[in-house]
Amino acid sequence: METSTAGSPTPTTDPGAAAIPLLDAGLPDFPALTPERLRDAVLAATAAQRAVWDEVATDPEPPTVANTLDRIEAARADVRHAFWALYTLAGSAADDATRAAESELAPVMAAHRDAFYLDKRLYERLRTLRDGLVDPDPEVAWLLHRYLEDFERAGIALDDAEAARLRELNTAISAAQTEFAQRAAAGMAAAAVHVEDERLLAGLPAETVSGLRRSAADRGTDGALVTFILPTAQPIVTQSPSRELRERVHRASVARGSGVDPASDTRELVLRLARLRAERAVMLGHPHHAAYVAAGGTARSTDAVAGMLAQLAGPAVRNAHAEADELQQALTRDDPDATLQPWDWGYYADRVRSETYQVDEAALRPYLELDNVLLRGVFLAAERLYGLTFAERPDLPGYADGVRVFEVTRPDGSRGGLFVADYYAREGKRGGAWMHQLTEPSRLTGELPVVVNNLNVTRPAPGEPTLLTWDEVTTAFHEFGHALHALLSDVHYPSLSGTAVPRDFVEYPSQVNEMWAWHPEILASYARHHETGEPMPAHLLDALRESQACGEGFRTTEFLAAALLDQAWHTLAPDEVPTDVADVEAFEARALAEAGVAMETVPPRYRTTYFNHAFGGGYDAGYYSYIWSEVLDADTVEWFRTEAAQGDDGGLNRQAGDRFRDALLSRGHSRDPLASYRELRGRDADIGPLLRRRRLTGEG
Repeated sequence: METSTAGSPTPTTDPGAAAIPLLDAGLPDFPALTPERLRDAVLAATAAQRAVWDEVATDPEPPTVANTLDRIEAARADVRHAFWALYTLAGSAADDATRAAESELAPVMAAHRDAFYLDKRLYERLRTLRDGLVDPDPEVAWLLHRYLEDFERAGIALDDAEAARLRELNTAISAAQTEFAQRAAAGMAAAAVHVEDERLLAGLPAETVSGLRRSAADRGTDGALVTFILPTAQPIVTQSPSRELRERVHRASVARGSGVDPASDTRELVLRLARLRAERAVMLGHPHHAAYVAAGGTARSTDAVAGMLAQLAGPAVRNAHAEADELQQALTRDDPDATLQPWDWGYYADRVRSETYQVDEAALRPYLELDNVLLRGVFLAAERLYGLTFAERPDLPGYADGVRVFEVTRPDGSRGGLFVADYYAREGKRGGAWMHQLTEPSRLTGELPVVVNNLNVTRPAPGEPTLLTWDEVTTAFHEFGHALHALLSDVHYPSLSGTAVPRDFVEYPSQVNEMWAWHPEILASYARHHETGEPMPAHLLDALRESQACGEGFRTTEFLAAALLDQAWHTLAPDEVPTDVADVEAFEARALAEAGVAMETVPPRYRTTYFNHAFGGGYDAGYYSYIWSEVLDADTVEWFRTEAAQGDDGGLNRQAGDRFRDALLSRGHSRDPLASYRELRGRDADIGPLLRRRRLTGEG
């Protein structure tokens, strides 16, 4: 494949007309956009950006920061605006036309990236610039280092024939990842369990039943419909007293992508992606894809990743077995002849937690109303720590019903960008929770951050409140931690802004932000009854805090099983990848057994066939990042609660927030992220707080 766009789709309008309309702060005017218009805008913007690259590469003047680096960076904006507007719709409000545009453009964007990183003229010009600078600005020096390293990791040293094959691989990988993500979303929809027997709904909270009926009505059917989130464990399995319903839901969950529904079968894509990625890694000088990924992160090697996961796996599984014994006893009291199954775990874990700590999830939910959690919890913590305030902008349209836009104001009164909240599940929205940016804030361009948070909360019937589970509360705080990483970014260059850090570092600030969901002042502010406004009773608050570490064996084991599965698929050489789709399940079982995390009652958080992190792109060979980042997170939480605390405020003060912002959140990727961490803590991270948090020390 050539580096030009020959053979690629072309815009149906002239480039100027194809640019997407932007509203305040760079928010796309979503109601004015169609998939066709977005397609044209992406193609026009990539063509214009390539023209800039060519001008820079052929500039007869010696390279300077202004005529080379600044021009390359400034040319990013239009592509970002157009492509990420399409990404937003494809992920959160997709229809067939949007999915078709996404599929068409995925290989185009892969080729576009190759056009830059395989251009030897640009590489040499940037290297000449780096070598010629005397006492450069630290951010300039770091950006040049990053660019040159990325060129080298992308294959700039390959000969022409190898580079041509690499382009083919990148295009094929991009197309397959997009198809996997779309099939995983389709599999979630296809797996929904239709409940016509009212007997199966007995014992569920009234608001849950109401939500299930609304889901059925939204799909044009009667009865109730259990829709799915992306992970294996589904919320209804924790809530339902009906073992029959729990089993139906669990079996439908773990069967996703395995061929039960041919239209969402992902097995061939799994094998194709594993093989293509392995071939590319070998071409780029690595034994397998996991080694290539680790080398680009803070882990640096798969040995480091394997060592961390192995250190945690044994204690986690032992804890999970101890928890299973306790749950079996609870099940036996209900049914002496029953053996604990994976569909029993959530229900009986919640019961044991309730009996041990007097924590009842159904009793908690009336105190966890979405607006309170967002306005009086998530936003309040950001105000106390960083001085940010938020005002809703109903005049700015979102891209779907229920999407809300908030204007952010900085402590000095200046504008701080926009925060877009999209918390409801809907048809055409992929599962899980995530954050993404519609702009790249920087001093070079003057752009403000426009940040989107996505959850998948079941929407209640009209006029009823949105009551959250505790997991959904912590997820809202987590995703807002990512948002803060972008909203507080203060860098000169767009490509270094916000969350543009290695994937095994990016989860760190978001995990730290979860701590504020538990903070006594913040919790007392948002945990109020949705009807009376009364605060959550003290006994419930105390029980919630006391039960914080309950179930860590399960949570750690299900996570490690997924992380180790991700590593197993991506440490294969090209000729080691299975060739028959029937081998996918057998490979998974073998990999889990060899890693020591095969527990029938604790399946992986994601099984291979719906593991969107690993095969939909973004966290391939990098799912370990969550627990790798949690080492930094747990250590930082300890810092907030001890060294940064003022009196008994637990670190909830502007001085602590400003230090965390200055050392980390504002820095983006403008320097080595671990240098930012060391500036905050004065040392490298200590794994001890993580081991204590997850009860992996052998103590107690």
